[in-house]
Amino acid sequence: MELKDTICALATPQGGALGIIRISGGRAIAIAEKIFTPRAGLPLAARKAPAVVFGDVCDDRGELLDEVLLTMMRAPHSYTGEDTVEISCHASPYIIQQLLLNIINNGARQAGPGEYTMRAFLNGKMDLSRAEAVADLIASESEASHRLAMNQLKGGFSKELAALRDKLLKLTSLLELELDFSEEDVTFADRRELMLLCEEIESVIGELVNSFSVGNAVRNGVPVAIVGETNTGKSTLLNALLHEERALVSNISGTTRDTVEGTMSIGGVMFRFIDTAGVRETQDVVEQMGINRTFDQLEKSSIALWVIDPVTNAAVMKESAERILPLCSNKKLAILINKCDIVDAIRLTETMKWAETMVAECGKDILWDKKNMWAVSAKLGVNMDKLEDFLVESAAISGISSDAVVVTNVRHYEALKNALKNIVDVRQGLINELSGDLVSEDLRACLRHLSEILGEMTNDEVLGNIFKNFCIGK
Repeated sequence: MELKDTICALATPQGGALGIIRISGGRAIAIAEKIFTPRAGLPLAARKAPAVVFGDVCDDRGELLDEVLLTMMRAPHSYTGEDTVEISCHASPYIIQQLLLNIINNGARQAGPGEYTMRAFLNGKMDLSRAEAVADLIASESEASHRLAMNQLKGGFSKELAALRDKLLKLTSLLELELDFSEEDVTFADRRELMLLCEEIESVIGELVNSFSVGNAVRNGVPVAIVGETNTGKSTLLNALLHEERALVSNISGTTRDTVEGTMSIGGVMFRFIDTAGVRETQDVVEQMGINRTFDQLEKSSIALWVIDPVTNAAVMKESAERILPLCSNKKLAILINKCDIVDAIRLTETMKWAETMVAECGKDILWDKKNMWAVSAKLGVNMDKLEDFLVESAAISGISSDAVVVTNVRHYEALKNALKNIVDVRQGLINELSGDLVSEDLRACLRHLSEILGEMTNDEVLGNIFKNFCIGK
């Protein structure tokens, strides 16, 4: 990607009232002068920046195209660190197309995906982890994901890594200084002090690695599996949670033969609900494939909603419970006795006692409490507020502070896992009293992995893979 080029792109989504076209690079202001005429005052090149100027833009034939506001910024005081011009025009597809064409004809080229943010990184305006946070911020769909993206964009994650690097560098310098004077039998590095520092670093990196499970849920939605035997109202429950008719609903057993997914933000947390095929014995090959997928999705989910129809045959209920509950180990579980609008109170109470017994007999290490079982009506919305409160509480995400450092990026997670392995090797080397040069090698490897996250050690292929998923114009 040639940084000497001047680039342009539409920086706003189409369909609104206004569109903003961004031009960045050494010739940005000169190109803007060829297509833009101020209504009053000095030419652009003669103005001090930053400046906002009202004027007219023309097409490539020199004919008036639109009245616009032009914002001019000079390097290094812009998002990319380069001379930058942003033209706010009316969002007519024709105006935008003609304006971009004229800009390109005057020496700019169309920007690639994420090229503005890549230039900001390469020009030292932000490190790589903060650049990646830009994409997360654009993609954020909930309060929690927005909060974490903003924290990373502000440099919270970078500061944590910088503090780690400082401690690692101190550790490395002490060991390597000792190596320089090894023949004189001088010890600069107290092994006990090194061990304490190493344990501190290992603890911090370990916490960051462990935070990825929460960060991944924030970014992609907390996975919630809706399970139960056939015709219990699972699809009706999904539709009620999503406030739309996402899944087909029928009185015919086995209507859902594959998983149906939908996302919804509840209490500032994004949830990814998976409606699954009803669990029962079947000779139908296609239905059995759907049931197998039910078990797969249940294993991948962190929260399970077990939906029970209290009028279902007792033998069928027991059979499905024996297959479902063992897969709920270490998961938050809610038990929903559905169709309370058409079942009497005695039957509901009996079903609740039965469900409690089944959890005790078939469940192992299930994160369940009696208070997380209710009689509901997915059709009428009875007690859906209790279910939503349970989901938000179980996700344990809404309470994350704006200053929390949580890993949401797979690339960062992999680098931190490698760094954790290295620092564990360092600690083991100190325990085994290995020579300083061997321990230093693991320390340098740990530093390299942390530097990869910040972009201090990277290559064009890595950068290309990161920024290719950005939208054009950002």
